[in-house]
Amino acid sequence: MAQEKILVVGGGISGVTAAVEAAEMEYDVYLVEKEPTLGGRVLQLRYYFPKLCPPTCGLEINYRRIKSNPRITVYTMATVKEISGGPGNYRVKVEIAPRYVNENCTACGECEKVCQGERVNTFDFGLSKTKAIYLPHPMAFPPYYVLDKSALAEGDLERIMAACKYNAIDPNMQPQTVELEVGAIIWATGWRPYDATKLDNLGYGRFANVITNMQMERLASPTGPTGGKILRPSDQTEPKTVVFVQCAGSRDENHLSYCSYICCLASLKQSLYLAEQNPEIESYIFYIDIRTPGRYEKFLRRAQEEARIHFIKGKVAKIEEDPETKDLVVTAEDTLSGKKVQQRANLVVLAVGMQPSLAEGAVSGVSVDENGFVQVTEGMYACGCAWMPLDVMTSNETATAAALKAIQTIVRG
Repeated sequence: MAQEKILVVGGGISGVTAAVEAAEMEYDVYLVEKEPTLGGRVLQLRYYFPKLCPPTCGLEINYRRIKSNPRITVYTMATVKEISGGPGNYRVKVEIAPRYVNENCTACGECEKVCQGERVNTFDFGLSKTKAIYLPHPMAFPPYYVLDKSALAEGDLERIMAACKYNAIDPNMQPQTVELEVGAIIWATGWRPYDATKLDNLGYGRFANVITNMQMERLASPTGPTGGKILRPSDQTEPKTVVFVQCAGSRDENHLSYCSYICCLASLKQSLYLAEQNPEIESYIFYIDIRTPGRYEKFLRRAQEEARIHFIKGKVAKIEEDPETKDLVVTAEDTLSGKKVQQRANLVVLAVGMQPSLAEGAVSGVSVDENGFVQVTEGMYACGCAWMPLDVMTSNETATAAALKAIQTIVRG
């Protein structure tokens, strides 16, 4: 007899969508997420397409659907370690890392106030720090703090435990392993930004004011390190001239051979962030092709009308830094004029591509292609950017489809 339960791996917006769609069809669902909170990449954005909604727009509704549906069991800080069996009868081993904070937590923040130790904030891509005990995001779900014991300062643990009125701090928590039996598995493991340090000619990691497009999202976000004000990392001043470098590592046989679909749209969106902050900011977009498929042609026109964008068709050859001002000099060939172009900028944003999270370290038993995207097989389905580069709207559509296919596998038994 087939197991009438579904495992969804990945708690970003597509994984959450797949989970609630299946559960509302009266199937039990296990939702496994490796981070301390659900939400994935969408939670890190200021706005997402197509309506330029803030993350709260879609996630808040889905969080409510999860909380009200007893058929969904959520595991955070959890990683799939082993899969055996086949369609209709999978056995899955999941390892859960200790949070060191239990469900008594009310997210009151008293522990954070007395903590002195700090850690690099990976949620902000290194642009900020948090205390050793921290709430991952104001919209974190589940709404519990997390303790990074490796970042504690001397005496922190005693201070934190004394400050907590709810007995929520548990420094003796141990890793747990749970074994799940399911009939189908949906992979919604999403994507990560391509490692820009591999692009030697573009200066990322060497020049403070060369950032990635996802770091730009955190700077623009009200929950980000600057409270939504886009400032240069080197001196916290407002940039007057910003260069966007398209296809940074994408469409390149030495890096990512494919187009990541949303990078052009992201840079156009971010030029609107700049115009909203200050209409006088000049944006320069160096591109191979501007790709705004389907309905997004209208968005291109909007960006052209509302932001001060200069389009230069040419691949950037190198970026250099003025050591005194920390400004950048971007060198490229304008392929339309055939002339060499050097553009000075206060800030450079690299439109790095989307690399599937399973590109490195895919779980045994999961079929992936040469780029790390999940290949659909009977009983195992993929949605969102685990399947291919997609925008949020299409990711949700594929999540609904994956939930349906998972249910069909169970019904066929």
